[in-house]
Amino acid sequence: MNTSDLCPLCASNLIQPYHQDKFRQFFLCQQCKLVFVDPQSLPSKAREKQEYDLHQNHMTDKGYCRFLQRAMDPVVSLVSPPAHGLDFGCGPAPVLATLLKQEGYRMSVFDPIYANNLEVLSSHHYDFITCTEAIEHFHTPAKELHCLTTLIKPGGIIVFMTKRVRSLEAFSTWHYKNDQTHVSFFSDETFFYLGKKYGFEVTLSGKDIVLLKKRP
Repeated sequence: MNTSDLCPLCASNLIQPYHQDKFRQFFLCQQCKLVFVDPQSLPSKAREKQEYDLHQNHMTDKGYCRFLQRAMDPVVSLVSPPAHGLDFGCGPAPVLATLLKQEGYRMSVFDPIYANNLEVLSSHHYDFITCTEAIEHFHTPAKELHCLTTLIKPGGIIVFMTKRVRSLEAFSTWHYKNDQTHVSFFSDETFFYLGKKYGFEVTLSGKDIVLLKKRP
């Protein structure tokens, strides 16, 4: 069996066709419930950067800062400064890390395109990690999520911001899947699978915030 026949998150071969649009085919893993694109449709790094360079997210954009506030709230309520955090997938402008620094937290940032500092992934353990609108871009989610779960201290938290799969009917008309750089789509069940696998308590908040707390 080829690796392309396996789920990129749990490596199960229990996958089935889920949806087809005019650009890509999507598959569902019956074990972890991840929805993912055909590996042949994964964008190149250059194509990804071309898309991300179009994002105009800055500290001066009050609407964007309000958007990120929903990811900040769990950190501020559960972790006291000057705790050390990592913003994973910070993009070209690390606005969330800057906002958290203003709250008194120590922050490191990582992004495979804009802040590819591997040292922050190998020599530190963090009190919290934020990952906002990034997890849906993971080409190899097993690799990235294993990395994140090993970087967090016992009792620490990971805050994900991503829109979640609800149903096939909703997915078929979902604007979120139309972004060609969105390749991995997580459901409630997928996050509970991750919690069980890696030893995290899972809390779902609203439509796009997920909190994972590492058990001591």
